[in-house]
Amino acid sequence: MSEKPQYDLDTIRHSTAHVMAQAIEETFPDQKVTLGIGPVIEHGFYYDIDMDYRIQDEDLKKIEKKMKEIIKNKLPVTRHEISREDAIKLFTEQGQHLKVELIKEFPDDEVITYYTHEGSDFIDLCRGPHVETTKDLPQFFKLTNTAGAYWKGDQDNQMLQRIYAVCFLSKEELKQHLHFLEEAKKRDHRKLGKELSYFYFDAVAPGSPFIMPKGTIVYNELTQFARMIYDRYDYQEVITPQILDVSLWKTSGHYDNYKDDMFFVDSENRDFAVKPMNCPCHMLMFKSQKYSYRDLPLRFADFGRLHRNERSGALAGMTRVRTFCQDDSHIFIPMDKIQDEIKTLLEMFFICYRHFGFEKIKVNLSTRPEKKIGDDSVWDAAEAALKQSLDDSPHEYGINEGDGAFYGPKIDIQISDALGRWHQLGTIQLDFLLPERFDLKFTNSNGEEERPVVIHRALLGSLERFIGVYMEHVAGAFPFWLAPEQLVLIPVNNEFHLEYANKVAKKLKALGFRCKVDSRNESLGKKTRETQKSKIPFMAVIGDKELESESLALRKYGEQSTEVYSLDQAIQLFSELNLEKVPKELRL
Repeated sequence: MSEKPQYDLDTIRHSTAHVMAQAIEETFPDQKVTLGIGPVIEHGFYYDIDMDYRIQDEDLKKIEKKMKEIIKNKLPVTRHEISREDAIKLFTEQGQHLKVELIKEFPDDEVITYYTHEGSDFIDLCRGPHVETTKDLPQFFKLTNTAGAYWKGDQDNQMLQRIYAVCFLSKEELKQHLHFLEEAKKRDHRKLGKELSYFYFDAVAPGSPFIMPKGTIVYNELTQFARMIYDRYDYQEVITPQILDVSLWKTSGHYDNYKDDMFFVDSENRDFAVKPMNCPCHMLMFKSQKYSYRDLPLRFADFGRLHRNERSGALAGMTRVRTFCQDDSHIFIPMDKIQDEIKTLLEMFFICYRHFGFEKIKVNLSTRPEKKIGDDSVWDAAEAALKQSLDDSPHEYGINEGDGAFYGPKIDIQISDALGRWHQLGTIQLDFLLPERFDLKFTNSNGEEERPVVIHRALLGSLERFIGVYMEHVAGAFPFWLAPEQLVLIPVNNEFHLEYANKVAKKLKALGFRCKVDSRNESLGKKTRETQKSKIPFMAVIGDKELESESLALRKYGEQSTEVYSLDQAIQLFSELNLEKVPKELRL
């Protein structure tokens, strides 16, 4: 008896994608199913299809059942080579016009192949490789969801249906990943943001969040956190215009390299652009004054609102929006200060991210992209400077070839959240080109004019994106200093205990704490349950004992037990927790 062939995971996933495509055709025999593409992706695969019937989530189990039947039937998977002309004819006869379109785009020397599942009508254009028979496929897969997807990712093309699936080599791996997905679903910031009344989205403003009062408190606290960091690292905050003449964006290079992602307006026969970034404004501000080497480094920080015309298909809750605020800064320095400044920036970044509980941090050097401005000699110098800075740092780093900004290379910093997912937050971008385009100068120690270097720098990134990422990291349970509501006081009986609760709330609010009294005419059990669901750091049920002793029985979020504090002790506790806003490395 021959040994069962072994296949790598990508081959397993790719072959299972073909089985899913066949299963869709057989599950909906009265529908014309046009196949798009079905590539392998991280954790599984997807397949894009076009048919009149809209696949619902409840249909996924039917498709899974059919897939298992196909695998059980042990259908041989056969590879066929075919000429371009015959391939076009074959797939035209099959009514697979999307496959025909792909064939016509293949290079002249492409070896064209297709695969069939013998014993069925299934046929698919594919390079392979695949398993020998469907029976070789382990049945550790699950169809997870459907989504819309433009053909070839181009919004000018037709919208297809995309069916996602996860697939693994063992039952345990699948089980672990499904648990991960379930946990991710619970932590989804879009779900939490709505449930906790932090923000919501409306079709009148696609990709633009409406931030509610609670979310606004978080937003403002993060802004104040960034301002505190700026104060420690010698930044100066500025305010810049929102709409600027198009000529500015032509000078900066954004018009030629970024205009498809910008919003434009016309006023009095003059063309303006809504700013997608702050850097050209800061270049003008530097140019408006005379500076010497004694004034540098000069660090401009800006919380201005930015707008970018992100494609609708790319929008994703708070993590990909069209309007946002970036904790943005531009640092003007002499060439010989690059290493020192980047060393300071990396120190600041790591202090900040670890303060928010992100312990796993990755650093990458992103080099020149294909679409760039400036001579290669300038890029050589910029990339060498960043590389030397990283070589001199204690941090390991990787290289992301071609992922730099169009005006300069950058250091990208990623963090891993509680579920092990990586997110980019901070960036450090070195720019020799904008100072040249704007003809920026300062007077050096020899009394001569010298061109500064500019570092573009974001710490948290956009505040909207950070809120989304951090909300999922902590599952909506913000630390005391950041929580929009820090304490809820719940009187057992409004007639007897409400007056004391209001007295305590008034005193705490006067001291700057965010608390409220739940005086609704609801049962005590309902009020405590809802407070727990709201993920508020503390609740205090006030009854006869608390009233008589002027104390608070505090229950911390996520815990069942309570601890009794005098009012003064509670104030001391809350004061200490508020001080945790300051990273321990920066405390005086």
